[in-house]
Amino acid sequence: MKDTILRENNSINCGGNLLSLEDPIVMGIINITPDSFYDGGKNNSIYNAILQAKTHLDAGATFLDIGGYSSRPGAEEVSEEEELARVIPVIQSITKEFPSSIISIDTFRSKVARAAVENGAQIVNDISAGDMDNEMIATVGDLGAPYIMMHMQNTPKNMQNNPSYENILLEITKYFSSKIIDAKNAGIKDIVLDVGFGFGKTIENNYTLLKNLSHFKLLGHLMLVGVSRKSMLYKPLNINPAEALNATTAAHMIALEQGAKILRVHDVKEAMQAIKIYNL
Repeated sequence: MKDTILRENNSINCGGNLLSLEDPIVMGIINITPDSFYDGGKNNSIYNAILQAKTHLDAGATFLDIGGYSSRPGAEEVSEEEELARVIPVIQSITKEFPSSIISIDTFRSKVARAAVENGAQIVNDISAGDMDNEMIATVGDLGAPYIMMHMQNTPKNMQNNPSYENILLEITKYFSSKIIDAKNAGIKDIVLDVGFGFGKTIENNYTLLKNLSHFKLLGHLMLVGVSRKSMLYKPLNINPAEALNATTAAHMIALEQGAKILRVHDVKEAMQAIKIYNL
């Protein structure tokens, strides 16, 4: 049964266009990196990124999430200049090729976020919720863009070394409560919450969050879920990311039942099918 508790908050303003999320939608991932855990190197060229964008849009994606910095566990750092060189030409090209597309920039750097929005992106997706760049929240407020803020314990390089919580639901709720205040004080009007599956969490932590995702609805903001082909799905099944599509769909259905409004995925067609079944 579809959730309607926070119906009044189920919309965001993307570049002057009000987008309804009464029904869940899909964000298609486009990684412009050589080392992402699932599709590293696949979209390194502008041509391949455009092909991926077309595939996602044709399959029903509402958003395209473009990132030039791999956030997989143990990922090496990438310079700001390299990140800009990876993502800006791709954003420019996709905006030109698909002018009605809605692009999200996946970055924790305020300068990259600003350049991306100035070149056609409409949403900022920050894995650190401003913790890795103290200018980010003010920058997003200045840009007037929706802000996806994710919870992460530590940094991508060391987040999986020894994640530990006393009460993960309470701790993440407190974290978001503080971040929401900061964002609103900066003038950010549209906030999306991402609990950060796999970012400084054990497998047990991840499933506690997935099964209790509805808890975070009390914060009054849309929720994004990114579990696509992650280790929380393939490790318990003793398979690899390439074999984890069925498990991803199963997790998506749980997330939808728990109130998720945005599914961030590698496989748009299958995620759209899950949403269609959920909506019946």
